[in-house]
Amino acid sequence: MEYNSSKEFLIIPEYGRHVQNLINHIKEIENPDERQHFAERIIDLMMQMHPQNRNLEDYVDKLWRHLFQIANYELDVTPPGGVKPTPESSHKKPERVEYPSKDTRFRHYGSNVQKLIAKAISMEDGRKKDAFVQVIGSYMKLAYKTWNREYYVSDDIIIDDLEHLSGARLKLVEGSFLDNLSRGPIRQNRNVSSEGRAQRGSYSKSSGGRGNGGGGSSRGGARRNTRHKK
Repeated sequence: MEYNSSKEFLIIPEYGRHVQNLINHIKEIENPDERQHFAERIIDLMMQMHPQNRNLEDYVDKLWRHLFQIANYELDVTPPGGVKPTPESSHKKPERVEYPSKDTRFRHYGSNVQKLIAKAISMEDGRKKDAFVQVIGSYMKLAYKTWNREYYVSDDIIIDDLEHLSGARLKLVEGSFLDNLSRGPIRQNRNVSSEGRAQRGSYSKSSGGRGNGGGGSSRGGARRNTRHKK
């Protein structure tokens, strides 16, 4: 009996030993066209073993890389792209990701606030800019209150933080109200609803008290009296 531990080591176990033996058989084929055709048939077999990955991007290129890896990069066949995989390309390291350097003191405001501040700095002085700066201050206060719900957030904190983030180039107009975004939705005018109720009340009275049994009850009482006399 031959144990698996005594057999050749499986380079990629997910394809099994039979696929590895077929790939090693490619090395023994001398005819280049026959060798290329045999390698392509093995790629089709590997694709059938994992049909759920058929729609993945660059999946065929991945199979060809696995084919060369199982053969220890000793195959003389050509992939569809024309570039043969090498051991160096299989161990290629990704490029280093550069993290943005931002002021971590005001992380609770978010990066969108800094974009809004940069937009406000580039605007011309005037009422439009002052209104835009007030919106930024209201949003900063809302973000600060969302991040810190246990303590009171005063307008002085927002004014100082806005001045620091803008490099002392933005200032709120005196008397600015920064709780605009903290308000709830505006309700409809109550006078309209009261007028509607008054109109409904006048309509019920003009219709002879149909809702409270005015005219209808009197006619019903007259009929009962005539029947009693008979």
